[in-house]
Amino acid sequence: MTFDELKLNNFLKNAIEDLEYINVTPIQKEAFPVVGAGKDIIGIAQTGTGKTMAYLLPILQNLKFSNQDDPRVLIIVPTRELVAQVVNEIEALTKYMSVRTVGVYGGANINTQKQKVHEGLDILVGTPGRVLDIALAGVLKFKSLQKFVIDEVDEMLDLGFRPQLTRIMDLLPARRQNIMFSATITDDVQELITTFFSKPEKIEIARTGTPADKVTQRAYHVPNFFTKVNMLEYLLEHEEGMEKVLIFVRNKKLADRLHETVDKKFPEQTGIIHSNKSQNYRFRQLENLESGSIKFLIATDIIARGLDIKGITHVINFDTPEVPEEYIHRIGRTGRADEKGLAITFINEAEQEYQMLIEELMEKVIPLEPMPEEVKISDIFSDEEKPKISEKDYLHDIRPKRRSSGGGAYHEKQGINNPENQTKKVERGPKKTKPVNRGRLKRKFRKK
Repeated sequence: MTFDELKLNNFLKNAIEDLEYINVTPIQKEAFPVVGAGKDIIGIAQTGTGKTMAYLLPILQNLKFSNQDDPRVLIIVPTRELVAQVVNEIEALTKYMSVRTVGVYGGANINTQKQKVHEGLDILVGTPGRVLDIALAGVLKFKSLQKFVIDEVDEMLDLGFRPQLTRIMDLLPARRQNIMFSATITDDVQELITTFFSKPEKIEIARTGTPADKVTQRAYHVPNFFTKVNMLEYLLEHEEGMEKVLIFVRNKKLADRLHETVDKKFPEQTGIIHSNKSQNYRFRQLENLESGSIKFLIATDIIARGLDIKGITHVINFDTPEVPEEYIHRIGRTGRADEKGLAITFINEAEQEYQMLIEELMEKVIPLEPMPEEVKISDIFSDEEKPKISEKDYLHDIRPKRRSSGGGAYHEKQGINNPENQTKKVERGPKKTKPVNRGRLKRKFRKK
């Protein structure tokens, strides 16, 4: 199906032609009439299948010109990077329309954002915390709101935004259209739907947990951090087509450590992004990767959701994610639209449990390959990988076990503990308590 068959207005049709979009994705095809009809909708599709366009096109198709100050459309997303991406996409689609769009998020000057909201807008895109802050300040009013969109809602709940999200929904007018798009539906998400949605129509293009079809997966069993570093450097140097690579790690500390190591071998080719980096730095790193100024970007899961970075050739999971759905989102950064991609995962012994959960979710085994002989196996463990003294299993493993018969270092102790060498206990009557006035009686006898 092509975009011409959607019967878009001329403004959107011209914008689509400028963007050189031709074919409609399945989620866009199924969602367009439902969103356009004003019904509540739950859209579930694999990451990288055009979910953002699936709700933007029908919303913009029905958005008429207005001079009112308050927003008519509110779009909530989990991260500041996703705010910027959605705003850019709206601006590209409304190139020939008069639509005022504002993006708000934490880490930026709230007074500047308040001023933009105060000046009037049609569409507000923001993170839950910042939207709520501006609303509670009295600058943002929802009396004109018609459509409420929650994108990547499961990620928002995972990040702890449930209180802000429910508070925002309490502030919205009762008569509104609710639109939710995500790659996965968890129990928490289902509870949110039950509480706030009115007979929503569910569109599920792919089963929850299904990876993108055009992503080839493979994995290696790699014993520890330093061997993973060796393996990563080998792949970045020898794997074909490593032109635009996302490398996912578990936390910020590990990201910094890995970046410091890899950057020495690949100077001016490696970037890093996580929540401790400033907003401008994070945007600049994404731009550098997209433009080709850098080839490798080390990241935490902050950018695993929703972001559409064009042309990602490879995703490398330096750490196997503990949450199976996170794996789906990570590898979904490649193989987007009509492109093919490769996802490579490093799995140590402790992470093999996560591997099993991921494969159970996908109903598919990740193919394992032997490590190249050129990769040096390190016998050094990082501080995080070393077993802790306080751990019960570790103590159990290192305690020497007593032998059942004599000999060895414990023969003397075993002799002492032998029942035949122990004296029998003599049964005694109840122990007599000392009188409280014993000292006084002694003094009395001394005087005599």
